[in-house]
Amino acid sequence: PILYSYFRSSCSWRVRIALALKGISYDLVPVNLIKDGGQQFSAEFKALNPMQQVPALKIDGITLSQSLAIINYLEETHPHPRLLPQDPKKRAQVRMIADHIASGIQPLQNLGVLKQMGEKKTEWAQNCITSGFQALEQILQNTAGRYCVGDEVSMADLCLVPQVANAERFKVDMGPYPTITRINKALLELEAFKISHPSRQPDTPAELRA
Repeated sequence: PILYSYFRSSCSWRVRIALALKGISYDLVPVNLIKDGGQQFSAEFKALNPMQQVPALKIDGITLSQSLAIINYLEETHPHPRLLPQDPKKRAQVRMIADHIASGIQPLQNLGVLKQMGEKKTEWAQNCITSGFQALEQILQNTAGRYCVGDEVSMADLCLVPQVANAERFKVDMGPYPTITRINKALLELEAFKISHPSRQPDTPAELRA
């Protein structure tokens, strides 16, 4: 497998965690979203992913984009350890939380949107994350055990940790979100989350390395 990734991309980080949890080794090709006006806009990368976004994963003779689609494919082809619970209700909760973050928070504060916001980009990002986290905190109070849904790591957790990192980067006050904070802390102790962390990638700038 070849993963096209950017160290700081939260969507890429989700996929790196999934690959690490499932023990799938891969080659990483960095795509710098800022350098050269954004390497994702090159003709070469557009041919790979017409949406001109990371991540993209070449695997089993196909190229996949969209992090949740990639994670679902990995789940179906490498079912252990499981990232979607067997219980239909818990599985629905996992997908709900993953979608809440991947559709309801992250796209509103990603690089493309922030460029449009100009000087208000930090305020915009904070507002998007805060409103999303207010809802997420309430949801997690009903679903969480040790992690987002019960005591097993799931696709929801793969979305949560990168989004909390975004929140911290934009200096969001995490005080009102004790459940999110507790789960995030527990997840960051797991090896798969450590090795996939933005501070430990081949393309991480020296000053941001762990």
